[in-house]
Amino acid sequence: MPNSKSAAKRHRQSQSSRLRNRAAKSAIKSQLKKTHTVAKSADTATLDAEFRATVKKLDQAAAKGVLHKNKAARLKSRLVANLKPTKAPPAKVG
Repeated sequence: MPNSKSAAKRHRQSQSSRLRNRAAKSAIKSQLKKTHTVAKSADTATLDAEFRATVKKLDQAAAKGVLHKNKAARLKSRLVANLKPTKAPPAKVG
């Protein structure tokens, strides 16, 4: 239990921000899974749209302080590395 009015307010604020941050992190994880699922299919147009949406969510979360900016950058880098083989044109044989 908080002992002062300011501590009580800070506790209320931290509870609401915790819920907001949890929702944002959950949305990011869902979007990442969705992008990886689309990457397994051969639909490049959908993949491009999902990739853009994922990057946007990561950037917004980093800007709001939900994620650290380096973590967002790391997740984007890993995502690009995982998607590169699916977006690359097939190698020429011969």
